[in-house]
Amino acid sequence: MRSEPWWRGAVIYQIYPRSFMDTNADGVGDLLGIVEKLDYIVSLGVDALWVSPFFKSPMLDFGYDISDYRDVDPLFGTLDDFDTLIYEAHQRGVKVMVDQVLSHTSSEHAWFTQSRESQDNPKADWYVWSDPKQDGTPPNNWLSIFGGSAWEWDSRRAQYYLHNFLKDQPDLNFHCAAVQDQILQEVEFWLARGVDGLRLDAINFCFHDKYLRDNPPKAAHERKARGFSEDNPYAFQWHTYNNTQPENLDFLKRLRTLMNRYPQAVSLGEITSDDSLATMAEYTADNDKLHMAYNFELLSEEFSAGYIKNTVTTLESRLNGGWPCWSIGNHDVPRVATRWGKNVGGDNLSILLNAMLLSLRGSVCCYQGDELGLTEAELSFEQLQDPYGITFWPKFKGRDGCRTPMPWDNTDQAGFTQAFPWLPIPEQHTAKNVAQQLTHKTSVLRSFQQFVNWRKQQAELLYGDIAFLPSCESTLAFTRSYEGGTVLAAFNLSQREQAMTLPGGDWEILDGHGLAATLDLSQMTLPPFGACFARHSGI
Repeated sequence: MRSEPWWRGAVIYQIYPRSFMDTNADGVGDLLGIVEKLDYIVSLGVDALWVSPFFKSPMLDFGYDISDYRDVDPLFGTLDDFDTLIYEAHQRGVKVMVDQVLSHTSSEHAWFTQSRESQDNPKADWYVWSDPKQDGTPPNNWLSIFGGSAWEWDSRRAQYYLHNFLKDQPDLNFHCAAVQDQILQEVEFWLARGVDGLRLDAINFCFHDKYLRDNPPKAAHERKARGFSEDNPYAFQWHTYNNTQPENLDFLKRLRTLMNRYPQAVSLGEITSDDSLATMAEYTADNDKLHMAYNFELLSEEFSAGYIKNTVTTLESRLNGGWPCWSIGNHDVPRVATRWGKNVGGDNLSILLNAMLLSLRGSVCCYQGDELGLTEAELSFEQLQDPYGITFWPKFKGRDGCRTPMPWDNTDQAGFTQAFPWLPIPEQHTAKNVAQQLTHKTSVLRSFQQFVNWRKQQAELLYGDIAFLPSCESTLAFTRSYEGGTVLAAFNLSQREQAMTLPGGDWEILDGHGLAATLDLSQMTLPPFGACFARHSGI
């Protein structure tokens, strides 16, 4: 078998540090909490962990509003704690990736404090500033994802500044060469510190249209955009000019040139654009920009075998040597067990979905708690912390429901903290705690561990090409081929037994992965929420 980079086919475990493990009894998880649970992470069989932002921040968007790129917020610990995490993870053979939020900062960042003081200071053009229209209104029709205009008036400069997210998250001006140079220095700070990769938040938002042209409107039937419901006016526009600009490609090449000086480090970009599959392909093409990228296509509400097949085949048809990364859960969307499960299927569906995700071509991001089959937490308005949810309540309840703390055991606060947690821990989550699931061989957690470790022995699933097979509406089936070997994977996404005819050739059923199915000559039978893996016999 030829040598492949470590990140190809890797399983990356996303940690939301606020909710992982609290070691100083303040109700919020911290870096030393991750260190304390490293042996658990190792037991999952994952290759790397991705730590969501822990940098110094006023926490108005829970760390995605950075006020100092080079320091740890005291809420999470210290730089020494981070160095301990790197060391201890590497001692266990686990890579560490960190979030980098490059398109914007906190309004409390020293750069913005200086930029807003006048129109002629050394950092005056480090952010996106514009004069008002003659009637005093914002310079164009761009909207913030979090509601309202993307422009905020600043009386000190008597100008508007751009914010694609909260008004407390002003956008950097990447048309300014000094900004690009400085951002690359901030990135290198962490590369030099030993991180193995960067997860790049909203990476297609770095550049804006320098002419500030209005975004065109969408027709009513076009407004169902990935991640945005029709109650958010952001869905009413094509975001032609406020993100995904062509200049971004040259910046990504500069970023890749820097990362090439750290050969083991990988870049993983988050893509949210009007055609995220096309952008994902463009940003990973030619091996000179991002190493890999992921999008929100499988993080949407839509769920069917046909939808998954069409999403993956569309991306595959567009990739030009690029490598995808897939995820069905993260800190921004409802838990997949609820979003796709709709309270049907229970643990069996969670086990199946994890196996399906881990069988697609590409690398995989698994969000903490999905290995337990956690469902979306139901919170009252008074319990919400997320400004996004508070703004759009009650139609959109925000992101807190997927961010509640990890349940480690059945003690007080599920073993997460000795204090009152920053978000409540639902009883149904405590019932799915780690300690209890470890005692049951068929639990979601034990099944996840078994499948990940079995997958490591299947080169076809790690690196192989993918080709989908004809199947019924409820069945997803494809082959993965690598260096002369072919493995067939089939998944029954329904509550009813399904049968399918295998393609020509002799197939040998594979076991050891923990999922049930039967194979009789050319006929495969899949039980409800079951799966089958088979290999050409003799190969």
